[in-house]
Amino acid sequence: MRLVVTGGAGFIGANFVRTVIREHPHAHVTVLDSMTYAANRASLEDLIKVPGEGGSDDDEVRAHLAGGPARVELVEADCADAAVTDRLIAELTGPDDAVVHFAAESHNDNSLATPWPFVHSNIVGTYAVLESCRRHDVRLHHVSTDEVYGDLQLDDPAKFTPATAYKPSSPYSATKAGADMLVRAWVRSFGVRATISNCSNNYGPRQHVEKFIPRQITNILDGRRPRLYGSGANVRDWIHVDDHNSAVLRILSHGELGRTYLIGADGEHSNLAVMTAICELMGVAGSGGDRGFDHVTDRPGHDLRYAIDATVTREELGWEPRHTDLREGLQQTIDWYAANRDWWEPVKERVEARYAQTERVL
Repeated sequence: MRLVVTGGAGFIGANFVRTVIREHPHAHVTVLDSMTYAANRASLEDLIKVPGEGGSDDDEVRAHLAGGPARVELVEADCADAAVTDRLIAELTGPDDAVVHFAAESHNDNSLATPWPFVHSNIVGTYAVLESCRRHDVRLHHVSTDEVYGDLQLDDPAKFTPATAYKPSSPYSATKAGADMLVRAWVRSFGVRATISNCSNNYGPRQHVEKFIPRQITNILDGRRPRLYGSGANVRDWIHVDDHNSAVLRILSHGELGRTYLIGADGEHSNLAVMTAICELMGVAGSGGDRGFDHVTDRPGHDLRYAIDATVTREELGWEPRHTDLREGLQQTIDWYAANRDWWEPVKERVEARYAQTERVL
């Protein structure tokens, strides 16, 4: 099996590559990543074979994760660069070969400050990938988000389903919605062999420290006070990144072309509950009403609640999440960041300086 994984040096993409190598030790994975601030070469460094570099065993990389030979190649380029993207996708000629399209600008706060990179990566980049898959008749799986559906009321028992109407509320979610629509149009108009998945909020190792959970963990590890937007009543449907990626692999192997699959683990928790759990697990919850964190001004247009109904994915594909205990998953994530300070420390000061420009303690 040969895969081209766009955005494969980012959080979910890098963990997906590691999942592939663990499950398919002889797979060849080409990571196509523009290596923006959100990508981290260290997430793949024990797996990467750099193009042009020599090596033993026919240039195969010894993957520590799998304990066997594997090929993981990193191509540093923008997936919106049609020439590079087309060259890599043209090499996928086997029946099990595919493109898995993770590449996207993804942080809501950044999309509110500077929308254009989101249009470029999420719309133009997806167009380039689609055109190459169409030209070479290559299987595509497009990875999207539940944020394309907008939000739900806190007291609404409903969940997002594949039939839920799109109602994006930020430049990030709007451009992801646009990318989904492009994929659907290329499936219908040009017969591109593609599937789509919309997943809920991911957490786990190797997530950039600008994101909610790793930011709070690294704040505490760094001796800073964690910070919570507004009251923290906003609810997210949390899923461990490894569960997300196991579902993507199942969709690749068993999914019906043209279909959209929702991925979730029934992990609805308020941001306040997640923050409280992190502080308790890391021993910073104080006495006398001090729970160990500060409330700060809320984000503009902050969606209230996301919730995924993954019934179709579970029943039709036989997929089930394994990491269903959030506290246990958070503890594992805390342990990873504590043991890998060299992975996140180089960018921490810059991230906190950016937040300091907009946050005000309530």
